[in-house]
Amino acid sequence: MDLKEAKALARSRMGDKRFEHTLNVKKMAVKMAKHYGVDPDQAALAALLHDTAKEMPAARQLELLRSHPDLAEDAENRPAPVWHGICAAILARTEWGITDEAVLSAIGCHTTGKPGMGALDKIIFLADMTSAERSWEGVEELRRLEMVDLDEAMLSALEQTVGYVIRSGKPVDPMSARTYEDLKRTFAPAAR
Repeated sequence: MDLKEAKALARSRMGDKRFEHTLNVKKMAVKMAKHYGVDPDQAALAALLHDTAKEMPAARQLELLRSHPDLAEDAENRPAPVWHGICAAILARTEWGITDEAVLSAIGCHTTGKPGMGALDKIIFLADMTSAERSWEGVEELRRLEMVDLDEAMLSALEQTVGYVIRSGKPVDPMSARTYEDLKRTFAPAAR
């Protein structure tokens, strides 16, 4: 699948607002990829496909997860808001011919992260959080930080994400918690 096909596929699977978000994520992901020496085409493809399952009904997402237990990462037992990334990665692999493991990984973990994230994983995670239409308190600082240090930006992003989920009274995805602990252990600056 080339980038033009991916863009058309994304357009066909989402409403206007989410498609605008997707294009903003692509723009930010390509910018970061070039900055960090990551293939910008990989970043663009992962960004275009990252939310392609977001508007699928939860029942359809669950059906997809159950039909591919080898790819589902135990998502059925995780909070439903994380399913769409895993579902998009499953669709990309099984229906859309994507074979690039880095792209599939970045799509699948764009909401929660995962221990041992690669640069493309981090870029898509952060681009999703900081795309141009985002206006939450602290987004400008995270935009600055992600162009300075991917690992420090990931730590900050996960602190904010986990904190928001906790304040909202929702369950924290275990993968997000493991990702945060992995990043703290592996990359935490001396000041932390």
